[in-house]
Order: sequence, then C-alpha cells, then structure tokens
Amino acid sequence: MAGEEIEDIERLIKGDIGKEVFFYESVDSTNTIAAERAEKGAAEGVVVFADSQQKGRGRHGRCWESPSGVNIYMSIILRPEIETKDITLITIMAAIACAHALRRITGLNLTIKWPNDLMVRNKKIGGILTELRTCHGRIIFAILGIGINVNIESNAFPDDIKQIATSIKAETGKPYSRELISAEILNEIDHWYIVLHKKGRETLLSEWQKLTSTLGKKVRVTVDKETFTGLAEAIDDEGMLLLRLPSGVLKRINSGDLIELR
Repeated sequence: MAGEEIEDIERLIKGDIGKEVFFYESVDSTNTIAAERAEKGAAEGVVVFADSQQKGRGRHGRCWESPSGVNIYMSIILRPEIETKDITLITIMAAIACAHALRRITGLNLTIKWPNDLMVRNKKIGGILTELRTCHGRIIFAILGIGINVNIESNAFPDDIKQIATSIKAETGKPYSRELISAEILNEIDHWYIVLHKKGRETLLSEWQKLTSTLGKKVRVTVDKETFTGLAEAIDDEGMLLLRLPSGVLKRINSGDLIELR
C-alpha cells in the first residue's frame, strides 16, 4: 500500500473507525505503533497499517509471518467502555466483523475458530490479537490487531505452516484489493462495535455462534502447560469456552490453543 491506496481506504470508510489512518512501509509491529500513538492521546478509531512487519505478533508472543506487498496488517485503537473481564468480547466482535466482510467480498465459507482464528477449509486465513492498557482495573485503551492473508502464494508460506495456513488468493485463484478488503473490515468493525455497546453481549455472542466452526466439536485445548480434551459445548457471557471433559465436568477456558479433533 502507498499514499493513494490509503486515500482509497479513507474514501470508503462509512463510520468513525478508520477515518484517520497512518501507513508505514515497515514496522516491528502495528500493535506496537498503535499503542505508542494511543499513549500520546490518539483518538478511538485511529488505524495503523503497515506493508510489512518485522516482529508481527500472534497470541502468546508467537511470530506472525508478515511479508510485504501481499497481506493486510493493521491495528485499531479502541477505548471501550467495558470491564476488563469482558475484553474477550472485543476479539469476538472483531472476528464477527472480519468474517462478514471476507465472506461478502470473496464468497468463501469462512468460519471462526475459538478464540481468534479466521478459517477456510480448516486452514488459517487470518487472526486477531487484542492487547490492553489498564489502570486501577479500568481499560485505558485496547489495540485490536488484525492480520489477513490476502495475496500471498501458497508456496511462500514457511514449511512449518504450509499445511495449516492459506490465503484468499490461494482459495479463490485470483488476487484481491487489499484496500477494498481493509475498508470493508473497518466498516464492519464500526457496525459491530456499536452493536456491542448498544445491544450488549447477547446479540454479539449469538452472531458469533452462527459463524463458528468450534462448537459441537471434539477438541484439544492447551492452556499454558496443561492440555484438556473434550466437547466444545458453548461460550459463556464473557466469551470463555465451555469444555465438557470426559469426566462430565464443565471447564471454563479463557484462552488457549485449540485443535479440532477428527
């Protein structure tokens, strides 16, 4: 992306999120840059884009592969009026928005794997990372990081993730405009962020359940150094996974690495 492409995104924006956009050729991480801007008082809805990331982050500090010229790497500054225990709802909100935007533009049957993966044919096409700054138990701001594999070729993925990752181009056979997809995602996030604040969690969680591939499946979840296997039965009001263990016990899980078992 360059200056003209960023102007294209801004022209397509319908709401408050994405009205002000900053673009960088290369950064360590868009989440880091967005957090620095938020610390200096940047308004809610400001978005940071990068053409590539040197230290893109996934969950648990993992590296997110971020080559230039092919994918979307963006971070959104939010100042949500919710309690810290409800922050998972921000990730759920973003997953819903991304799923709707990508389904509409590409026609792909994209689903959400709990807690934050965007999936096509059991392969990851995108991910979401929400990071917080809090003070005395109150959220000062949240940084919503989103990475989408758009035009990267299948053979460009590192060997260790070729079997588990894909891109829009790999799935459809044609390239897509990163600007169009970015604007569509931002417009959807603007809509669902309003839903979260005005209609509450019930509407949000109901929509998530329509889009998820996780519930009703036998899964294995790794939390820190512990692993649990069971039936992914539901998510609760805080977005935690309710896992029915073989013993019959229902375990609430806030975050973890989930694998769907065949």
